[in-house]
Amino acid sequence: MTTISYSAKIPNNVNIDSDTRLQRALEKWQPNFMKWWMEAGPEEFQNDLIYLRTAVSADSSGWAHFDHVKMPDYRWGIFLADPVPGRTIGFGDFLGRPVWQEVPGEFRNQLRRIIVTQGDTEPASVEQQRLLGRTAPSLYDLRNLFQVNVEEGRHLWAMVYLLHSYFGRDGREEAEALLERRSGDPDKPRILGAFNQPIEDWLSFYMFTMFTDRDGKFQLLALAESGFDPLSRTTRFMLTEEAHHMFVGETGVQRVVRRSAELTEQDPNGDARAQGGIDLPAIQKYLNLWFSLSLDLFGGEISNNAADYFAAGLKGRAKEEQYEDHVALSGAYPMEIVEGDRIAPKDVPLRNAMNEIVRDSYVEDCQRAVDKWNRAIADAGPGFRLTLPSRKFHRHIGLYAGAFFDPEGNLLTEEEWTRRRDGWLPSASDFAYVGSLMQPVHEPGKIAQWIAPPRQGINRQPFDFGYVRREV
Repeated sequence: MTTISYSAKIPNNVNIDSDTRLQRALEKWQPNFMKWWMEAGPEEFQNDLIYLRTAVSADSSGWAHFDHVKMPDYRWGIFLADPVPGRTIGFGDFLGRPVWQEVPGEFRNQLRRIIVTQGDTEPASVEQQRLLGRTAPSLYDLRNLFQVNVEEGRHLWAMVYLLHSYFGRDGREEAEALLERRSGDPDKPRILGAFNQPIEDWLSFYMFTMFTDRDGKFQLLALAESGFDPLSRTTRFMLTEEAHHMFVGETGVQRVVRRSAELTEQDPNGDARAQGGIDLPAIQKYLNLWFSLSLDLFGGEISNNAADYFAAGLKGRAKEEQYEDHVALSGAYPMEIVEGDRIAPKDVPLRNAMNEIVRDSYVEDCQRAVDKWNRAIADAGPGFRLTLPSRKFHRHIGLYAGAFFDPEGNLLTEEEWTRRRDGWLPSASDFAYVGSLMQPVHEPGKIAQWIAPPRQGINRQPFDFGYVRREV
């Protein structure tokens, strides 16, 4: 077995060089990770030089290095944010007690479940996006895709570090299982539904990185509050990289929207498709799909698991410091539940509503981005506005799963939903049309007709920079 050069191959601030037990675990896991990467990672581009940033420290003033590198040679590191001296648990039944540096025995299974579920999302998104490089609209976008992919791989390393370091044999077995499941596999699917959804075009990719990675942001913010300090420190650093993933999605959708609005205005009949673009109503359908799928990732509106995690100090609310009551044993959260053919109000104990409280913050953040997209449409002229659908729409988990709602939140019969479904979600013909536009543009400075160029390049580089150097 080839021994890993820890200081060169795995940048880290967790003292791998002096931890022989962790070394042995990673020596076994790392070759399997590389096998997974070559089998399930970006197809056709593994020998090309990509202008990537690599995490080399946890220093906020200069944590990343940019250079052209082949993806299999990328240095997937392990970094934890600096410890906070005297940090105490900030919520739940253990409020004010010192944070845990080791796994508390009574919460071992719950913590492992949290880490495995988070860890499972990281390789899943790489698998979902593995073929997108073939149809990239520009080298700038191709590079951004690969940056997202390698950082999702690093986030997998971050979760595997926790499993190997704190959960013994169980952790090692879970780390191996993270490489065995596959997105969309009927026998071994990924744990969460949105990560089994195919991503076959770039509009889906931008929507995924906008909405699904934004769910990741709020999950990481909630875990950054954890009383298990290694998990908190790990997710705090992951948030540094996650910001770029959301940037790719938010600005990607905005560039599509801007171009679609321009083409709509240019066409005599206001038809963006006639000009080789994506029409704004189709963009709304994609928005409805990916927003609703991402809402499910927060879990059920009423959740005993969320209450237990909060009580135990394992997972809090995003930015817990903004709340006055950190124990949440009193008070209630008003919800709407389905009772037969009507909607009825219901007050839910606050702890059981933790998923919905975090979902509130997520929806607010998504609305900010949609407002920005609408300003881009207004600047170009078309009288069209994108909207977030009701959080009851197209749900598969929680109070509204199994019921049928329109995007405004009105309860429908199944027959009415089926009849009107293609007006709200992408139809087969919508996917086929958008797919027909996905022709690769791999020349520096060139870009596909259906998307506007970015306002600026990466790391102060120009748009026509050689972000990807193809090996012929």
